[in-house]
Amino acid sequence: MKRLLAPWLFALSSAATAAAQHDSPAVQLHGQRFHTEFATNDATRERGLMMRTELAADHSMLFVFPDEDKRWFWMKNTLIPLDILYFDANRRLVSVQAKVPPCKADPCPSYPSDLPARYVLELPAGTAARIGAMVGDELTIEGTVGPVQ
Repeated sequence: MKRLLAPWLFALSSAATAAAQHDSPAVQLHGQRFHTEFATNDATRERGLMMRTELAADHSMLFVFPDEDKRWFWMKNTLIPLDILYFDANRRLVSVQAKVPPCKADPCPSYPSDLPARYVLELPAGTAARIGAMVGDELTIEGTVGPVQ
């Protein structure tokens, strides 16, 4: 009986894990899925990925703004290099700042979008090129973003 039960429990556990991963907030870009954290208010957008020493290859942070406007990001207190991707209100990629290095000394440069953006996605440096992301690509958002302030 024990031999029959163990594979069944393993299959159930694997299915639950896969379901939990699929239900976690994520984004899809150019056929790739990334687990994501949402930054939807001033405090979380200001903090972003500061003071983190790593960002897994399949993870991201999505900054959501209440309006579409010219955006620029800087890397103060950000310890890992990133790709910064800017998306318009229709979630179309309008600008990419690739392989942005950490800022080691003030003043830190800023990295602007070429066009107005409502969403900004941060990925590990080199990811945009690796997946072949191009201007015009659509960002799909999975999960609930919550209130945007």
